[in-house]
Amino acid sequence: MLKKIIGKSLFLSTLAAYFLGQKELFKGLYLEQAEEEQAVQENRTAWLEYLVLYLDFNTGQYELSGALDETLSYFLDTEEPKYNLQTRGLSHAKRFTSLIQAAYQQTGKQVVILVDEYDKPLLQTMGVNEELNEHYRNTLKAFYSVIKTCDEYIRFAFLTGVTKFSKISIFSDLNNLKDISLNETYAGICGISQKELEANFQPEIKALAEKQTFNYPQTLAALKQWYDGYLFHPAGEGMYNPYSLLNAFDDKELKSYWFSTGTPTFLVNFLKEAHYYISDLDGNVQLDEDGLQTYRAIAQDTLPILFQAGYLTIKKYISDLRLYQLGFPNDEVRYGFLHNLLPAYSDVPFGQTGVWIGRFVQDIRKGDVNSFMERMQAIISSIPYDNFTDKNLKLREQNYQTAVYLVFALMGQFVQTEVYCYSTATDGGGSTQQRCFGSAETRSQNYTRMYSFDRRADCVVKTADTVYIFEFKLSGNGTAEDAIAQIKEKDYAAKYMASGKKIVLIGSSFDEKTRTIKDWKVANE
Repeated sequence: MLKKIIGKSLFLSTLAAYFLGQKELFKGLYLEQAEEEQAVQENRTAWLEYLVLYLDFNTGQYELSGALDETLSYFLDTEEPKYNLQTRGLSHAKRFTSLIQAAYQQTGKQVVILVDEYDKPLLQTMGVNEELNEHYRNTLKAFYSVIKTCDEYIRFAFLTGVTKFSKISIFSDLNNLKDISLNETYAGICGISQKELEANFQPEIKALAEKQTFNYPQTLAALKQWYDGYLFHPAGEGMYNPYSLLNAFDDKELKSYWFSTGTPTFLVNFLKEAHYYISDLDGNVQLDEDGLQTYRAIAQDTLPILFQAGYLTIKKYISDLRLYQLGFPNDEVRYGFLHNLLPAYSDVPFGQTGVWIGRFVQDIRKGDVNSFMERMQAIISSIPYDNFTDKNLKLREQNYQTAVYLVFALMGQFVQTEVYCYSTATDGGGSTQQRCFGSAETRSQNYTRMYSFDRRADCVVKTADTVYIFEFKLSGNGTAEDAIAQIKEKDYAAKYMASGKKIVLIGSSFDEKTRTIKDWKVANE
């Protein structure tokens, strides 16, 4: 079996305990009774103990050339003495074969094979060291093929990982694995459902609520917004990330736990190389079923890997077209992923995104529009443009738009933002294209209007006492005064009049020569 899911390691540990016959760990749980009943039906002893071969790839630093050999050797060196095996000089695959056969012959029982993060050596070298990646691919292909050749000695095998390598490469020789990643039966096998959360974690939810000075419903809503939303089948239910949820309960804080190790560099590079509209990741990606399960290590196929890795999840299934609409599952993933993208589109140093966004937020809270726009000017002026020709002006301009989008989207962690649409010139004839940016809720509302022109500003930021309405003329097709005039002409402020808040209009223009914001104007509504 093959599964690309959250909570994979925890699930494998549960499987190991079951096959080791550790009945006491399941006392009072469904499996305790189910195992007894199944044993009667199969006329066997309940809670049989099997040899469990558990191979964990989580701990290796596979950028180093000998790391995979070290991991496999450690696993085999630990298990072989139990069966008096002398396999010096043999390949890892032959040693694995001998181990499985010896275990079966000496115990009289089939073995259980559990592999955690089977593809981590490939992920860590993908797009970084292709020669080493190819070596790993060949090594793992030979090693995993043992699962087929030793099928008669294996009671059960379960492998977890991120990407789908089965159609090429390491699993091409195996036809006895079943991929359950998008199987409705197993859609809730990992993660924590809403029902499970509320039924089993009430004390933890109350403790978190008390620490954060929330009431109980507010705490549930915050947990859902930050950690829920993973969907593994259109007919399934949203699942919480157990790793993040349990850490939030332990720390009594809502933080981005899943992103503590950062986004894989090759994904960021692939997205930039493909000139992908980053804003579309927030609910506007569409793939068919083949697309979801495709794996190729090239920029054009980054979206399936983003889905398989958990950065995107199913938001909607369009049944008549058999299309999956994908987006970020929750705020932890949304902000964590975008946080890692900003340095790739600007000169913001890696690891300093939070500091820069914090300064933008502080400017807005103080009402210091000039400081805010000076920072935005610095971000845009830092974007390289020499590698774009005049024919690729649209791609160069897209990088400016992406940087602006990332700043406002990341500010959404701290202040309420509504990022709407850009209308940009695409050729000398004055034709235009509009891209819609915004939160998952906003994007859903705007989806059917993605290429229409309506009364929507580029960005709206709301603080406790002020509404800021921004209009950027990034393509050089207007002045700052034109931007202010557009805000007023389109009456962008109308929907905020009843709020009683001060309304501030900010228009800016773009200088084609300096490749940054030329100037800006501020007006009150």
